[in-house]
Amino acid sequence: MSDAFEARGETSPAMNPEQQQAPVDASAFAELGLAPELVAAVADLGFTQPTAVQAHVMPLALKAEGAERFADLMVSSQTGSGKTAAFLLPVLHTLIQQQAARAEAERVERERLVAEAMARGEAPPKAPKRQNPLLPRNFKAATPGALILCPTRELAQQVAHDAIDLVRHCRGLRIANVVGGMPYQLQIAKLQNADLVVATPGRLLDLQRSMQLKLDQVQFLVVDEADRMLDLGFSDDLAEINALTAQRRQTMMFSATFAPRIQQLAMRVMHDNGKHVQKVQIDSPQEQHANIKQVLFWADNADHKRKLLDHWLRDASINQAIVFASTQIECDGLATELQQAGFAAVALHGALSQGLRNRRLMALRNGQVQILVATDVAARGIDVPTITHVFNFGLPMKAEDYTHRIGRTGRAGRDGLAVTFAEFRDRRRIGDIEAYTQQRFKPEVVPGLEPRERAPQPERFGGRGRGGDRFAGRSNDRFGGDRRGAPPRGPRFENRDSVPRFDPRGGDRFDAARGDRAARQDTRFDPRFEQRTDQRAAPSRGFNDRGPAAPRGGFADRPVRSGPRPNGFGDRPAFGDRARRGR
Repeated sequence: MSDAFEARGETSPAMNPEQQQAPVDASAFAELGLAPELVAAVADLGFTQPTAVQAHVMPLALKAEGAERFADLMVSSQTGSGKTAAFLLPVLHTLIQQQAARAEAERVERERLVAEAMARGEAPPKAPKRQNPLLPRNFKAATPGALILCPTRELAQQVAHDAIDLVRHCRGLRIANVVGGMPYQLQIAKLQNADLVVATPGRLLDLQRSMQLKLDQVQFLVVDEADRMLDLGFSDDLAEINALTAQRRQTMMFSATFAPRIQQLAMRVMHDNGKHVQKVQIDSPQEQHANIKQVLFWADNADHKRKLLDHWLRDASINQAIVFASTQIECDGLATELQQAGFAAVALHGALSQGLRNRRLMALRNGQVQILVATDVAARGIDVPTITHVFNFGLPMKAEDYTHRIGRTGRAGRDGLAVTFAEFRDRRRIGDIEAYTQQRFKPEVVPGLEPRERAPQPERFGGRGRGGDRFAGRSNDRFGGDRRGAPPRGPRFENRDSVPRFDPRGGDRFDAARGDRAARQDTRFDPRFEQRTDQRAAPSRGFNDRGPAAPRGGFADRPVRSGPRPNGFGDRPAFGDRARRGR
């Protein structure tokens, strides 16, 4: 099971067979009003108590008795806190109730038809024969009742897997997973009679436009990792899906981080522009991951970072690890280098085919791969409990993604370690991460691999663009010295030498500010500038025609030449000769 649940009871699937045979008390989930089938599935998975986000969200997500409508929710909780089950269990519970109501209505209708036939003395009608939905003549476009959107394929597959585990005791409730990179025909077959669809936006809209899927009967829309879904790459797709499911009864958005601009976009998807939405924030992203230790190592360059990574990967305490890179090229190159060094490493990024991505993730879950080198595509949806270390070889583009990266370790209450390698040129991005998480990194060094350059001094929280002092910690006279302790300086030219400089522009406007012109010439007299005042007063005759030459300092003994220049530049003809030559 993935991060659908976090807090385990005294028994879990990881225990020995004797302990697993003991019944698990999941009465706490039954007290939340869930269907018996779901409570039995939760008990089979070995979970006894709901997490904080589950205990707060599930009563709100379920329709209360006497309520006119379902509540729209916007939930923020840190990674690994059990958000997946917080929205899966209420949605599945409502679908089970609706399925039971339909079955009861069909039973009552059949009993009525049988009673009428017997009253007429006729044979009771036969039950309708169940048709094979895979045959082309029986094909009907899928009309799911619930839709869950995920930004990445891996996250969608993980959520679908969790939903299948929860409906193991539910008869007739079908789950379909729709993601890009997979064969269309296989996914179309899975969509038949599907009650809940877990999809990525691109493939979902492709199937809808080809009339393989209809969204006009969707009652519940759940957006997982809404901050990424509402980002630039998915906002248009989500707007189209919002229009196609305008008749839905409930909208829920879940994420570990909700930036202010993301909240504004999310309100447009809610009913009445979010007028009745309920916000639930279990813990802010700034709160520390108590079970994840975070360390920082400064490096001189990329080669230095590779040496630090090699040192850490040879630690015997590592079970499995994820190494995050900034680009796909860096991801492939780093994975190749680790393979050549003898590590069981594979790369994972968006340029790979979906089949290859699935096989590599399966190898990671089965323990065949020890190190996964990935881009931010693996920052969400990768849930492998045996991942003990996360290495940030390349820093994330946004500070929010750092929280999702380190959340790949320390899952389900376990301990984890997040190691970040940064060059000194990345100190501004490190400051942004510290400002976002409100946590100070504690730099450490590896004996024998100390950085040669001096580590940057810690700055105030706030970072660039986040309201902090942009130049805090710097001591540059250009900005008035140390802004934290020194008093502010006056104008830029204050306290400078009182002796005025010569200004080639001349003019009386400088005399009024700096005193009498004669006094200035007495202070700084230079024969080179003696004739400038007369020349300024004379009318200008062009750039090269400045009137009679005057002796100038440094060049007074140089003879004044006229006519053509001597050898060295060539005996060039006068301007008139060139003009005549060009006729």
